[in-house]
This record gives sequence, structure tokens and C-alpha cells, in this order.
Amino acid sequence: MNILHTVFFRALQIAALVALWQLLHSFTKSVFFTSPAEVAKAFWQLSTVGDMQGITLQRNMWASLIRVLHGFAWGLLTGIPLGLLLGLSAPAYRWLKIIIEPVRFIPPLAWVPLAIIFLNGEARYAFIIWLGTFFPVLITTMSGVHSVDRSLWEVGQTFRGTRLQLIWKIVLPSSAPHITAGARLGLGTGWACIVAAEMIGGESVGIGRMIVNYGELIRLDAVVVGMIVIGLLGYFLNEMLLGLERYCFPWQRKVKM
Repeated sequence: MNILHTVFFRALQIAALVALWQLLHSFTKSVFFTSPAEVAKAFWQLSTVGDMQGITLQRNMWASLIRVLHGFAWGLLTGIPLGLLLGLSAPAYRWLKIIIEPVRFIPPLAWVPLAIIFLNGEARYAFIIWLGTFFPVLITTMSGVHSVDRSLWEVGQTFRGTRLQLIWKIVLPSSAPHITAGARLGLGTGWACIVAAEMIGGESVGIGRMIVNYGELIRLDAVVVGMIVIGLLGYFLNEMLLGLERYCFPWQRKVKM
């Protein structure tokens, strides 16, 4: 019954948003403010017929999704271990700080021209997504390590736990909320980066490329379709991350909003 109530409430929210959208469209009466009906028509056309190059919405969506997940996975695989290392070792952080901190403030999109020149194919997109994901995960993992209760570490040492056991049994579980928050931030940055990278890059497949193609033609209905698809994909991936955290770390459920 609770699930049905949630579904009904979400459907009601979406219906209210669409109604407000239609109302604003009726008041503005601008050719540059597309209506929900026009967007729905464009969605159907892109899904069945395809875009101006004959590429379907599903293919564009899948290409962007694979690129984001590829770079996102590398961001997690590198950001979490290095965050644990630097969080546990102050000398290591001091030694690498002069490299990490300046690079962290360079926008990932600034690397796009270099990625296009020096990398081929999908590697350039994976690199840009990795940049967008790596630093949020790194910083939040370090923050999670620093938030671990010192008394828990001392209790583990009292019971003669090895350093690896203490990290696995104490540091990682305690840092889980911070790591998940970093992953969610990195995922959002990753989607922003892939869209911009596809707009600048030479690939013909991808949501970002589709958006810029129709933007040049002032086909705002198709542009809005791309925006909605990105938002929905991001939403579902974010929910999957939260679900994975609830499954792996059930003691953190009480702090979820």
C-alpha cells in the first residue's frame, strides 16, 4: 500500500508540473517556448524514426550512458583507494597536495581540447568523466576517514586488529555516507561533462551531440527531450546508488531523507 501511495504521489507531482508547463506556454505564446504536446511528439519521433542522421533516441541515450558509467567506474576505482590512503596518512597528503589541489580546481571541460588531441574514440570521454568523478570521490572519502571516531580505531587496536582489518571493519563502514555523497556528486558532474564533451567532440552519437544539433536548428522540442532524458537517467542512477548504500550499509537508513 505504501508503494502504491508513493507511485500515486509521484504521478500527481508530474501531472502538476506538466499542467504548470502547459499553463506557462499558453500565457507566453512564444514559438521559442515549446509545449508538452510538442515535446511528446518529438520524443515519439526521435524514438521511432530517429534524429536528422537516423540515429534513434535509444541509441543516443545508450551511448552517453555507457560513456558516463565507464568514466564513473574509473573515478570510483581510483578515488576511493587514494582517498583512504591520503585520509589515513597525513604525510602522503602533504607530499601530494601541491599536485592534487591545483589540478582539482581546473574544470574538467578545460581538458576537452587536450583529450580530443591526445586520446582516441571513447577514451577521451572516459577521461573527461573520470576527471569529473575522481575529485568529488577523493575529497569526500578523505573527509569520511577524518570523521571516523578515534575511539573505534583504538578499540580495534586493543583487540589486536591488523591495519587492513581496521580499515575494512571500521574506516570503510564509517566513511560510507561520505563516499556515497561523493559518488552522487561525481555522477552529476559526469553527466554535465559528457554532454559538453559530446557537443565539442566529433562523435555523431550521444545525447549531447543530439542536443547541439537540434539547438542549431532551433528545434527546442527535441532539445527539451534530450534534457528530460538526461534528468531521468541521472535520477534513476542516483536512486540506484542510494539503494545500493541502503543494502550494503543498513545502519545508515535513519539519516536518509
